[in-house]
Amino acid sequence: MIIGAWTVLGPGILATVAARAGTPADWLAAAPEARAVVRSFGEKNLRAGPVRHRIDGRVVAWAAINGEPVTVKDESGGLDLGAMQDLGGGVQLLVKKLPNCVEFTYGAFTASGKKAGGGRVRIEDYPFTPDSIVQEGVPQGTVEKHAWNDSTVFPGTEREFLVYVPAQYDPAHPAGLLVFQDGLRHADRDGSMRAITVMDNLIHKGEMPVAIGVFINPGRLKGQDPKAKPKNRSFEYDSLGDQYARFLHEEILPFVAKKYTISDNPRLRCIAGGSSGAICAWTVAWERPESFQRVVSWVGTYVDIRGGHNYPPMIRKSEAKPIRVYLLAEEQDLDNQYGNWPLANRQMAKALDYKGYDHTLEFGPGFHGSRHAGVRLPDMLRWVWRDWK
Repeated sequence: MIIGAWTVLGPGILATVAARAGTPADWLAAAPEARAVVRSFGEKNLRAGPVRHRIDGRVVAWAAINGEPVTVKDESGGLDLGAMQDLGGGVQLLVKKLPNCVEFTYGAFTASGKKAGGGRVRIEDYPFTPDSIVQEGVPQGTVEKHAWNDSTVFPGTEREFLVYVPAQYDPAHPAGLLVFQDGLRHADRDGSMRAITVMDNLIHKGEMPVAIGVFINPGRLKGQDPKAKPKNRSFEYDSLGDQYARFLHEEILPFVAKKYTISDNPRLRCIAGGSSGAICAWTVAWERPESFQRVVSWVGTYVDIRGGHNYPPMIRKSEAKPIRVYLLAEEQDLDNQYGNWPLANRQMAKALDYKGYDHTLEFGPGFHGSRHAGVRLPDMLRWVWRDWK
């Protein structure tokens, strides 16, 4: 059994879970341990009744305040969870280090058989490499934030975008270009992608060109709550055709080019995105290969939301275009009424292979999202730009 030692840095914040194996149960009987658990989970939350859980990497902690012993069970039967430890005062705790890339529902039950709560746990944890971490001695680029609220290609929309300028940028030498869909969250230095930090590090090592980064959010409809999901995202990203490519080339990129010198060499221009942002990136290159010939795609939505499932036959029936694409897919990605994401990425790769495209398909063990892509981003960018010099 694994028992956790907890350190709390401020109200409601679990800072560390140090796993211990074979620790005697009386080690946890001290009142300070019970108090630490209550502070971490919140007394009101625990006294409300249901068992609560917290995730830290691959470690899951369940806590409760209950007068009866409580056991946590994996309702699919695949994992051995077990009985919670009594810390005193009715405070109970169970800490388990679980395998990576597992997802399950759990139920918590008292000794008398009463349901004491339940929930769903997903574990997906990957360590960042140094390329995604700020490095001493590596110059950091600057970032500017802009709003774009008067689009003529997507009228009635509002959005923000960032422009990243590497420290090595010299206006006398045209820079490459890297465009991200869902941009602001991918630019976050503390987020799951950390794209700006990756660019700092790879540019410093000469493993990608000095490139201007443009990180664009999808459009919100005017009047929409800025914190809500952008309602125009699917229309912009999942639709086939040249509308988003025109938005880039007629609106955003000319705005950026007024201030910065960007190369028109398509081999130095890359566009990237995940999920619907991935099919959007592919569509831009497909429609404008004279402008973008490098694509980074993760958990791409090449399914029938707005016709994306048509790309494999379109690729097979059309003359090959000079596009290099890195496809990152996940074995446990979505499977719903629109299609099967792992299958759709395999079909894209097969079609690209049939027509002789420069491409690669990598499968990870995880789920839909950007967690795996975040740690793979440095290598994906190296691959698409491997011969940029």
